[in-house]
Amino acid sequence: MKSFYFGSVTLSYSVPRAGRASRTPLRHLVAALAAAGVLPTIAFAQEAAQPAATAESATLPTVTVHADASADQLPAPYAGGQVARGGHLGVLGNQDFMDVPFSVTSYTSQQIQNQQARSIAGVLADDPAIRTAYGFGNFADTFVVRGFQLTTDDIQYNGLFGIAPRQLVATEGLERVEVFRGASAFLNGVSPGGTGTGGMINLVPKYATATDITQATIDYTSDSQVGGHVDVGRRFGKNREFGVRVNAMARGGDTPVDNESRQQRLFTLGLDYQGDAFRVNADFGYQKQRINQGRSTVQLSGTVLPAVPSASTNFAQPWTYSELEDTYGTIRAEYDVTRDWTTYAAFGAHHTNEFGSYSGANVGNNGFGTATRLTTPFKQDTYTGEVGVRGRFVTGPVKHTVNLSWSGLEQAKSNAFQFSPSFATNLYNAPTVPYPAAPTTGNMADPYVTGRVNINGVSFSDTLSFLNDRVLLTGGVRQQVMNIRGYATATGVQTANYSESATSPMFGLVVKPLQNVSLYYNYIEGLAQGGTAPSNTVNAGQVFAPAKSKQHEVGAKYDAGSFGTTLAFFQIEQPTGVTQGNVFAVRDQRNRGVEFSVFGEPLRGVRLLGGVSYIDSKVSNTGSASTEGKPGVGVPIYTLTLSGEYDLPFLPGATVSGRYIQTGRQSANTTNTISLPSWNRFDLGARYTFKASQLRYTVRAGVENLADKDYWASSSGGVLVIGQPRTFKLSMTVDY
Repeated sequence: MKSFYFGSVTLSYSVPRAGRASRTPLRHLVAALAAAGVLPTIAFAQEAAQPAATAESATLPTVTVHADASADQLPAPYAGGQVARGGHLGVLGNQDFMDVPFSVTSYTSQQIQNQQARSIAGVLADDPAIRTAYGFGNFADTFVVRGFQLTTDDIQYNGLFGIAPRQLVATEGLERVEVFRGASAFLNGVSPGGTGTGGMINLVPKYATATDITQATIDYTSDSQVGGHVDVGRRFGKNREFGVRVNAMARGGDTPVDNESRQQRLFTLGLDYQGDAFRVNADFGYQKQRINQGRSTVQLSGTVLPAVPSASTNFAQPWTYSELEDTYGTIRAEYDVTRDWTTYAAFGAHHTNEFGSYSGANVGNNGFGTATRLTTPFKQDTYTGEVGVRGRFVTGPVKHTVNLSWSGLEQAKSNAFQFSPSFATNLYNAPTVPYPAAPTTGNMADPYVTGRVNINGVSFSDTLSFLNDRVLLTGGVRQQVMNIRGYATATGVQTANYSESATSPMFGLVVKPLQNVSLYYNYIEGLAQGGTAPSNTVNAGQVFAPAKSKQHEVGAKYDAGSFGTTLAFFQIEQPTGVTQGNVFAVRDQRNRGVEFSVFGEPLRGVRLLGGVSYIDSKVSNTGSASTEGKPGVGVPIYTLTLSGEYDLPFLPGATVSGRYIQTGRQSANTTNTISLPSWNRFDLGARYTFKASQLRYTVRAGVENLADKDYWASSSGGVLVIGQPRTFKLSMTVDY
């Protein structure tokens, strides 16, 4: 019996525990749609005279006219509504994509909803330059951007590091998912986890829009997940300057992977005030997720890639699970001192509480090997903020836009663990093993602090505009200080102390030979914590200088009004600490590539989104002939994504969609003797919008991995991830 609770209403239905043979979703679809009839009693009632909000009006930001609109207003949706005209670029604020020397894409809430995306990974399935993997040993989304890892620890929320939920992020409380490609230490500062060399992701929370919103959604995902989501937004005051936005979601049930189930809960509250000179927004979020018997990652101990298991096969033990709980919030304020000068400040806090038992597989050539039990509590508290001033002035024929800011982050991590001896397993028909005994390290009930991170920096930038904004030259520098302390897991005694500083410059040029064409170049550096030699090396305890990555990028952008394209050529060099023999050393990885992307509505009723990326990766200074000059592990040679939508002319309100994803070969080990073959996937979808009884209904249906293909999806970080099986999705949204 499955039950879901929404206030005083309980939705219940019975489902069998589905395996691969019983994946037919029809009975569950009927149950989900029947439950949709209850939603009008769940949602906050809209006044009878109030017209229903349209999807387009629901995504428009509140517009307030003031001095520096480009830096603090959410960029408008582009033609077709799938992406926006720009996004948040750190210290430069919100910018139009044609005015900046970088490659950026911002996915809108309209696109997120139409995708029926349940996580950030689902949103970025449409991005041609990003692929998704798993974190080591657990179920955290990890993104591969331009061939380098970006973990969820290092994505931004409302422009701040350390605030977003750590492992998995539900999408129902998000207005935008913004992607910045390339090194970004100058723009955003140093990420607390040290990833993000190839790009950065910023999550924009929902606030009240210009049009009131009262929306309820019921959804179904195979094999038997059912969920509900309520979204309510209002503006108040004489000039509608006060805004309130509430989102609540609950979802749970079995997934298409055998014996795996997931539960999600989310609540977000957004408040804002939009005055003539003073603006402030604040948000609060609570997210709780649980994954039972989640299929984990695979490590290789052999010399040959084992046969990929069935996409629905699960080799996880029944006692494995992960429970993730996050409480977070931000506040951001701006004040126009004069017409041309604005001060701003932001603050955020985040508490995460996790507990799980994990059991990844380590297998040989035939897919047989061993597994262990790792049970660990994890707690983390983060406080972060920034203050700054930006302004405009003119010197002769040159216009200047300058920004001076300070940002800082403090983070404390606590954990303990139990690690069991190994037991036999395999990828194809894993035996069930009783919960194995394991020794304990640390305090499982109240773990000691094992790490403290303190990062702060000061940045200055100046964008010079020539020839009526036909030439834009941006220069800047950030001075960053990093203090890292480590403590023994077993005792809490300090074992390491790291303090370093570094400077990150940036230079960018935009030239517009035509009004709708931008040519650009940038040189920008990334910055990450330097490595520390581990205890099993001869140089144990040696602390290395901060790792600086360097990016050169040149490209062109075309804005036809109804559709846009970006072509970018880039090279990123990143030093990485590795243990070679018994010595900890630094090696270099160079990723050189080209990206092409397209977006918009080139023909009325036809929307396109996607592109292609090619990467030539090479590792050097390894000290070993077997690894010198080899491609980086987990870097696909190419990635291609093409999504399309078509509004059926003979049935107003009906839209069909399709998506094709292809990923090239990627190395699975440092010697490049094992590689994952290329793979592809087809997804299909449809939606239909209609009005009835003064309400607006939208029914969406989709299927991912249409052919139910079995494939190795990723080897990022040296761990393998199996692609997800065929997945059906269905939802109904009601706008009151």
